[in-house]
Amino acid sequence: MNAPRNLLIDNIGELVTNEPRMGKGPLGIVQRAAILVEDGAVAWVGRSAYAQPADRRLDVEGAAVLPGFVDSHAHLVFAGDRAAEFAARMAGERYNGGGIRTTVAATRAASDDDLRDTVGRLRREALRQGTTTIEIKSGYGLSVADEERSLRIGREFTDETTFLGAHVVPSEYAGRVDDYVGLICGPMLHAAAPYARWIDVFCERGAFDADHSRAILTVGQAAGLGVRVHANQLGPGPGVRLAVELGAASADHCTHLSASDVDALAGSSTVATLLPGAEFSTRSPYPDGRRLLDARVAVALATDCNPGSSYTSSMPFCIALAVREMGMTPAEAVWSATAGGAKALRRTDIGVLRPGARADLTVLDAPSHLHLAYRPGVPLIRHVMHNGVLLE
Repeated sequence: MNAPRNLLIDNIGELVTNEPRMGKGPLGIVQRAAILVEDGAVAWVGRSAYAQPADRRLDVEGAAVLPGFVDSHAHLVFAGDRAAEFAARMAGERYNGGGIRTTVAATRAASDDDLRDTVGRLRREALRQGTTTIEIKSGYGLSVADEERSLRIGREFTDETTFLGAHVVPSEYAGRVDDYVGLICGPMLHAAAPYARWIDVFCERGAFDADHSRAILTVGQAAGLGVRVHANQLGPGPGVRLAVELGAASADHCTHLSASDVDALAGSSTVATLLPGAEFSTRSPYPDGRRLLDARVAVALATDCNPGSSYTSSMPFCIALAVREMGMTPAEAVWSATAGGAKALRRTDIGVLRPGARADLTVLDAPSHLHLAYRPGVPLIRHVMHNGVLLE
């Protein structure tokens, strides 16, 4: 017997395509819809009444279907636990990023298998919650060998890997920032680049200033890596403007923005990636998503999953926070968590459900995308399809 070649996902109550030409509004919503999936890609999208027979059929009984979430900012390669640090913040301590070095020590001491197990556990956890594409950063090794192995392990789980040797200055280089920047731009980049698509810098007070950040990112660009920037999380600073100057794909966090920062983003191709899980976990002010959207800045949502400042892998949770705390509508938050994340990764094959796109999608246990914000904390993911494969 021949294996089935295609699958019709039928009786969709509300289909979010993110293609306005295919349906209603910015989300391109099609009611009473169906999708034909063939060879890992979307082959046809339209009203159920016009669907052709397929080898297999999945009746979703009026549920909502949307593109798989695209988490464009995550730190999954680490060891150790910082629950006590979280408890201290909830008791009133202020977050300053210093706990990163605690994770560095634990990560360096961990075996490859220990790190691989952590990444695999978190990747499966995210996938169960509808995340079909995830970016994974290094940044908890901060030595040539440990950054190389972090990216090598991360690459086993995603093609979207980011070299973040410039996370903080490790303890052994205290007081010698120039020497550490030289290490990043030389031996560390050489070892990391074969396993990375992107380069990133934590451009903040207490981490790397504008000059050091520019030097690192420029060398990374010359090595063929795309640019991303941790920018303006802990306070006002040069990160956003540097990201725009270098044509970065994204400026991430964007919590403390001046009018000139917003104007720079609005006039550029750089996506503002907002990470509300970090503000939730650090009791910091949330980014003003409404301000960015009103200025016509492209916005993405991501989890910032990491053991210190945002230990969540849930994109639905981030959607709910964006709606409740950042002035975004449910439709804007869903777009930002799907098509926005794809734009932040400069991808056109994901975050959208149109013919030719990769068949990555989520079936909700709900009739509308509105329920992702309307019912926070509820496990609403009924089915996940990744690369055309329906996951059990």
